[in-house]
Amino acid sequence: MRRAIALAADAMAAGDVPIGAVLFVDGRVFEARNERESRPDPTAHAEMLVLRAAAQALGRWRIGGSLYVTKEPCPMCAGALAGARVERLVYGCRDVKGGAAGSVIDILASAAVNHRVDVIDGVLADETAAQLREFFAKKRR
Repeated sequence: MRRAIALAADAMAAGDVPIGAVLFVDGRVFEARNERESRPDPTAHAEMLVLRAAAQALGRWRIGGSLYVTKEPCPMCAGALAGARVERLVYGCRDVKGGAAGSVIDILASAAVNHRVDVIDGVLADETAAQLREFFAKKRR
């Protein structure tokens, strides 16, 4: 999670919402940060970018592994995690406005989804939430 926090800081420095993601799969490590503003691309969330990088490098869409991300995934990212057959999601702070892994909705626990992702939340939540608060406070000024 510390590496994901560092990636989130890079995103913030580039003007993007500070979210970082680190995926461990098959002894390999993949990293990404939010890049919606810099690309510009509405799907360039850290989770989506790290899944794309892993799929390309591994040559498969069934990715598996463990994903560490600084904030609870949105519905798009939660769906992608299930679709990519990620085994474990570990995230920092909850997203009480749009979280889809237990806060607002829980796509990953839905009976309608054909893959179960083990979810661990609250890892370094205070630190990850502080990054987001700092970013949005600066935006409002």
